Amino acid sequence: MGFLNKHQIIERSPTLLLVGSFLVVSIGGIVEIAPLFYLENTIEEVEGMRPYSPLELTGRDIYIREGCYNCHSQMIRPMRDEVERYGHYSLAAESMYDHPFQWGSKRTGPDVARVGGRYSDAWHVDHMSDPQSVVPESIMPKYAFLMDVEIEGEYIQDLMETHRFVGVPYTDEMIAQASADFKVQVDPFGDTDGLMERYPNAVVSNFDMQPELTEMDALIAYLQMLGTLVDFSTFTPAASR
Repeated sequence: MGFLNKHQIIERSPTLLLVGSFLVVSIGGIVEIAPLFYLENTIEEVEGMRPYSPLELTGRDIYIREGCYNCHSQMIRPMRDEVERYGHYSLAAESMYDHPFQWGSKRTGPDVARVGGRYSDAWHVDHMSDPQSVVPESIMPKYAFLMDVEIEGEYIQDLMETHRFVGVPYTDEMIAQASADFKVQVDPFGDTDGLMERYPNAVVSNFDMQPELTEMDALIAYLQMLGTLVDFSTFTPAASR
């Protein structure tokens, strides 16, 4: 009873309760945050990860603009049902160049962290144009208008410089060649050697099968690279090495 009586003193005094709550939250915060200052890096380096190509970066912005993240997450949790359905659980390194990250908070549709290479470009065009034609039960809206919006990438260098400002390791060469890389990624018969050297495993394709470079091309280029950069057949977590 003596302890309870002393506790009542705190409960009946707003000032003491506020001070006590502040102390508890501060101690908990210090315990969680302080160790991070002694770590050189909180993200494990993973072979294969690279910044987005200019076209992929543009596609990512379209993905965000259209609110795709509201229905599709990009984070596979390390649980058996998730791994069996979507593939290897997501690594922190896979989001290291995302500003902002696209983990999501709900799944109205399936997770797309490993969607790259899973479907053909034609499937993506059909899915974007008329989702119900490939997934009858889908409630996804139609995005056929993306095929009618031509893009030239006139601001792609500025966009990449902005991302470099927040830590994405775009080199001077990458930024200087941004416009050329932007256009050549949709030309399977173009000189893509420079593009592939700067952005290994980039998918080169006329994604929407039209002569014009459109927002549909950019969005599919982004989707087709998701989850393809890390070779999980050879990946070993740092804790297991």
